[in-house]
Formats: sequence, structure tokens, C-alpha cells
Amino acid sequence: MQFTADKMPRWLPIMVLLIAMISIQGGAALAKTLFPLVGPQGVTAVRLGLGTLILVIIFKPWRLRFSPEQRLPLFFYGLALGSMNYLFYLSLKTIPLGVAVALEFTGPLAVALFASRRTVDFIWVILAVVGLWFLLPLGKDITHVDLAGAAYALGAGACWAIYIIAGQKAGTEHGPATVAAGSLIAAIIFVPLGALEASSSILSWAVLPIGLTIAILSTALPYSLEMIALTRLPTRTFGTLMSVEPALAALSGIIFLGEHLTLVQWIALFFIIVASAGSTLTIKPEPKVTRIDVKE
Repeated sequence: MQFTADKMPRWLPIMVLLIAMISIQGGAALAKTLFPLVGPQGVTAVRLGLGTLILVIIFKPWRLRFSPEQRLPLFFYGLALGSMNYLFYLSLKTIPLGVAVALEFTGPLAVALFASRRTVDFIWVILAVVGLWFLLPLGKDITHVDLAGAAYALGAGACWAIYIIAGQKAGTEHGPATVAAGSLIAAIIFVPLGALEASSSILSWAVLPIGLTIAILSTALPYSLEMIALTRLPTRTFGTLMSVEPALAALSGIIFLGEHLTLVQWIALFFIIVASAGSTLTIKPEPKVTRIDVKE
């Protein structure tokens, strides 16, 4: 049975988006299991290399035409994309998946909050700061996360913010094909870098099927599903649903990696999720919004 955009049940695009988020976090959990073999740098190289190959085959970015004013933003877009993946995987080496995603989520949250000057937005800023206070290693006991890992995750969030801003200027009219162009730039820079820093095991044939699965789960499948959901859901609904991703990441870490969080860390995740959802729900509607998104 096929559904048109008008006749599609309301629950179906929501389920599609949830599947996309589960796919992304499942891919991140699988990527972490590959760390002992090739390290986070090697996983970055494998994921970007294979993921870019899939995107290039599907979207054929060489057909795109970018104006001279869009080319520099496109370069920074691709650079931010690669840096985001590189730093995110480095963070996963020492901190739980759920914590890393929550810290990384501060990037797009900051973009949304800085775009507004209304009083209500101070509530979301306060909630986000409280969440970060509980997540960052500010205490002395061993339940707090590793400082270096937290810094890498926050750095990935900063790159995510740059990625959003540069992506809007690079040419959102090209839709997901812009992601393919940016991913190609990221791959040219970070695949050789990651391969050089990784162990020789990256050349093993045993890595290929796992790496291909990571690329599909983290890139090809969720991008396609998100575009389906984005065209059938209101922007606010889409953004609000995306806010639950840190919780899904934490559950993925528990199920696949045995990463159990403390009560304080769950409270911190809740604050960041509420801050992200609140900033999305209270943002002023725009005539047209196009979302280009790349996950860890």
C-alpha cells in the first residue's frame, strides 16, 4: 500500500523519524565497538569514506552548481561536518554515548537561542546551563565524566553549530545533495587523517562489513528517512521530536554498550532535552525552513 503526502497517516512520519534517530544511535553504538580494533580516528575514516561513497552514488553532487558566494561556506560546511564526526568519536572513547550526544546537542541549541532575544528564551538557557553543570566533570567523585571527552563532545557541538550556519549559506535549495557535497569535502580531509592515525587494522577485510553497516545506519538510512519526515511534519514538531535524541542515545548506550548512567546524569539529560524542545516550540515561525542535518 502506498500513501500520498495528503493521505499518509499522521503517525507514520513520526514513526519514520523515530526509526531514523534509532538508526543513528545504533550506528554510533556499533561504531564504538570498533574502537579497540581501529580507534576513533579509524572509525571516522571508515564512516566518512563509506558514507560519502553512498551519498555520492545516490545524490550525484557533481551535478550541483554553487555560486561564488556559496563556495567558501560550502568548504566550511564540509570542514565542520568532518570535524564534528572526528571530535564526536574521540569523545565516545572516554564518555558514555548518551552524555556525548547531550553535550553535542548544545551546538544546535545555541544556534536556536542566539537567534532570539525574547524573555522566554532565558528559561531554556538556564535549563541548558543546569544540564551542563550536572553533566560536566565539575565534581570530585568518579561518577563525573572525563574532562577531555566532555571537551571533545562540546567541540563537536560547536562544529555542529558552524555546520548549520554554513549549510544555510552554502545552498539549502539543493536539499540532501548539499550533504553529499559537504561530506565529500569532509572525506577528502579526514579520511586520510583518520587512516594515518589509526592502526594498520583499518586495512583488514573484517572492518569492511562493520564499517559499511555503520555508514548505512549513521548516514544513508537516517538521511533518507529524515527527509521523508521533514516534508510531512511541521517544523516545530520535527524539531521537538529531534530533542529526544540524547535520551535515545542513552538507551542505545545501555542496551548495546552496557553504559548505565547515574540518576544525576539522567536529570541533566532531561534538562537539556526540555531546553531543546522548548527553544523549538517557542521559536517564531519563518516563511520557509529547510533543515540539513548530519549526525554522529
